[in-house]
Amino acid sequence: MKDLTTGKTSKLILAFALPIALGNIFQLLYSFADVWIVGNLLGNNALAAVGSTTTLNDLIVGFLIGLTNGFSVLTAQSFGAKNENAMRRYAAHSITLGLMVAVILTALSVIFLTPILHMLNIPEAHFVNAYAYAYARIILLGMTASMLYNICSSILRAIGDTVTPLTFLIISSVMNVVLDYCLVAYTDLGVSGAAYATVISQLTAAILCAIYMYSKYPFLRLKKEDFNFSTSISKELLSSGFSMGMMNSLVAFGTVALQSSINTFGTNIIVAHTAARKLTGLFMMPFGVLGMTMAAYCAQNYGAEQYSRIRRGVFDAVLYAWIWCVFLAILIYTAAPAMLKAITSTDVPEIIDTATLYLRINCILYFVTAVISVFRNSLQGLGEHRTPIFSSAIELIGKVAVVMFLAPKIGYMGIILSEPIVWVLMVIPLIIRLLGHRAMHKCAEK
Repeated sequence: MKDLTTGKTSKLILAFALPIALGNIFQLLYSFADVWIVGNLLGNNALAAVGSTTTLNDLIVGFLIGLTNGFSVLTAQSFGAKNENAMRRYAAHSITLGLMVAVILTALSVIFLTPILHMLNIPEAHFVNAYAYAYARIILLGMTASMLYNICSSILRAIGDTVTPLTFLIISSVMNVVLDYCLVAYTDLGVSGAAYATVISQLTAAILCAIYMYSKYPFLRLKKEDFNFSTSISKELLSSGFSMGMMNSLVAFGTVALQSSINTFGTNIIVAHTAARKLTGLFMMPFGVLGMTMAAYCAQNYGAEQYSRIRRGVFDAVLYAWIWCVFLAILIYTAAPAMLKAITSTDVPEIIDTATLYLRINCILYFVTAVISVFRNSLQGLGEHRTPIFSSAIELIGKVAVVMFLAPKIGYMGIILSEPIVWVLMVIPLIIRLLGHRAMHKCAEK
């Protein structure tokens, strides 16, 4: 447990962010394990099928992650204000509302999975082999397990504990890699084995995290009365949660739009894009980590009315992110082809060259993405929901425009250029709103 309202801001941010970063690395490891194992044992068609459905998972699961992060903002504000009763009430309602939403989304997504996959332009060969459908269906059926883990971990992050979620995530990541290989290599489950490995691992992490949270933190031992339905609390949580969930979903909808276009370019381009996006996820992970950190940091300090600390924290986070951007530019321009060959287990020139080009063009404007992540999550922590959604809507509109007008004319290069262009447009309202927010100008401290 860590109180983010006292102490040196730069050290607190790093101490809070590091376990989140390590946790994301382990999540990416078992994501890479899916790619490596499926590609090596089942071939490029299976890998392309898994890659072509990744955006669907990002869309739905991404919404649920945003929802729980939004819920945790109110828990963090209560923690900063030292109001334990409100904290328990928010935590209890977060669990109830989160699981309800997960069940509803699971049912709807599974029922309409086939038309959704057709909408994504999944190649017919992947339907014939049932690769895409089988993988996506199992992942979606496991959403509730993922949701339970994210609820528990977001509550722990709200009170400053980022080490516990990391510990259980490491356990589940190791389990995932082992199960992944065993189920794909030694059974006839195919890509379904990789999906089952992911769901089982997520469920394990969720159970362990819930047990630890109950036993370690007495003030989080939820009572029956904490679950008594409150309209006002539910409205607050849904407002904050749906804001961050919609923010993630708008980003994912834009990615889905791009994927629907990418899926028409053939197997090699799909594999190249999948590999490049896997590395992009790794490279951009610190931006997301700093964003999650700033949501909790700003929420706690806003609850405690420590406004000068909010200003210092925001600028410290941007500085750390830009240092990482410089490192990434050097790494991508020197080692991208080797990294791509390692994760795809292929040396097909079209795949490696296309993915390398994608990375080298996009990394030039990573520093803009860093500001986007820090600023929009900081705004969420301050209770400002509209501007982050508006910024994400710009991303969606921009990517749809690319699919409609740019990609048909210049092919995959239009996909490559889309994100840097959109990033520049979407950062503008975030800068204006955050720098003009009253928390960035108030001088009075509690």
